[in-house]
Amino acid sequence: MDQSQYRTALVEFIELNAKPPDKFSHQARLYAVATRLAEDAAYDDDVVYAAAWLHDLGVFVGHRPEESHKLAHWDHIAYAIEKSPGILRQCGFPIDKIPAVLEAIRTHLPSANPTIFEGSLLRDADILEQLGAVGILRIVSKVGRDTRFIRFSDALRVLQMNLEELPGLLKLDSARRLAQPRVEALKQFLAAAQSEANQVPW
Repeated sequence: MDQSQYRTALVEFIELNAKPPDKFSHQARLYAVATRLAEDAAYDDDVVYAAAWLHDLGVFVGHRPEESHKLAHWDHIAYAIEKSPGILRQCGFPIDKIPAVLEAIRTHLPSANPTIFEGSLLRDADILEQLGAVGILRIVSKVGRDTRFIRFSDALRVLQMNLEELPGLLKLDSARRLAQPRVEALKQFLAAAQSEANQVPW
């Protein structure tokens, strides 16, 4: 199976499994941002592509537990690492590259320290997805349907935390440059939200 065939098969699998359906767009954006961050550096595009599309498999409805007490302790990364090899083999992905895909998935959280360049690309791109207009949309859309976001104030609290903590965790110079306008957009949004609330609780 050539590259275009495995990529099509992988996208079709994620499109079918990405629930709620708005979660589907994150993967394509993440891949695009990750490749942009590489600039002129050499990297394995197959690894970045597969990791970007599979890294959040464990957060999709139907793959994660629905009981709140189980979900609170759910390790979605371990789940993605467990399930990804079989999915990749079924899609026709090069078997020798699967370990690198799993390693990139393992280290994609902000708290992680990637061991391969592809992992750094994925991690920093995922951080950027939590900033700016996209970050705002992704968080606010969870209000009322995610147990962590009951009120708008919950979303604003997380967005403020993202603003304060995430930019300093970026490892790549290219990511820091790309973060600047996103950070400014998030600052302006939070300031406007606070101003418009007029002391009324969200």
